[in-house]
Amino acid sequence: MTEYKYSSYVGVVDITPLKIGANAVDNGTISSERTFEKIECKQRRAYFFTKRVIDVIFSLVALVCLSPFFLVLSILIFLDDPHGSPFFVQTRVGKDGKEFRFYKFRSMVVNAEDLLPELLAKNERDGRTFKMKDDPRITRVGRFIRRTSIDELPQFLNVLKGDMSVVGPRPPLPREVETYSEYEMQRLLIKPGLTCYWQTLKHRHQLSFEEWVDLDLQYIETCSLWVDLKLVFKTFAVIFEGRNC
Repeated sequence: MTEYKYSSYVGVVDITPLKIGANAVDNGTISSERTFEKIECKQRRAYFFTKRVIDVIFSLVALVCLSPFFLVLSILIFLDDPHGSPFFVQTRVGKDGKEFRFYKFRSMVVNAEDLLPELLAKNERDGRTFKMKDDPRITRVGRFIRRTSIDELPQFLNVLKGDMSVVGPRPPLPREVETYSEYEMQRLLIKPGLTCYWQTLKHRHQLSFEEWVDLDLQYIETCSLWVDLKLVFKTFAVIFEGRNC
């Protein structure tokens, strides 16, 4: 497995007028610049231990309760596109740069990765991540499960295994991490999660990658059980409003 190294970094970041970060997401206030210093996660052992216990219980309950739904959805995905597995497995980068197998329900055609180079010119984000509103690789069932975030549910298995947490920065692809600066590498200081600040914002797809990183680093600076609980509830609100598109 590849491991991506990072070093201590202190920097000043310019932030555009967006509602970012723990306090900003709540009350809409921001500052024009912010100094960020490398986080020492060992100082909050009680929080991370409690968070892990909650992750195990939450993911176990979710997997047991959702197993009949998983079966039905797997059949629908197969009927929509019978050329591959209902599940999609991909390599992602987690805490301390360790790679792991990342699970999702398959929402694209089987050869989606092979078709990606042909679509890069239509990327609606910067070069770090790919986003295309009307991506032709997405299947009919795939459009629904993406809009409702149902495609992410198998990641409860990643949470149970300890690769991920319920709340934390979204896990990047290895090719994305290879382009990270020292500042951006700090996204890997804690376990990645199913949800984060970025996913609770209504217009999150309009944010640049740099603004996304700022959100993740503000979470790392201020994470607590209370912050995690609020993000979980906000995520449910996003899903029920159908804003995940």
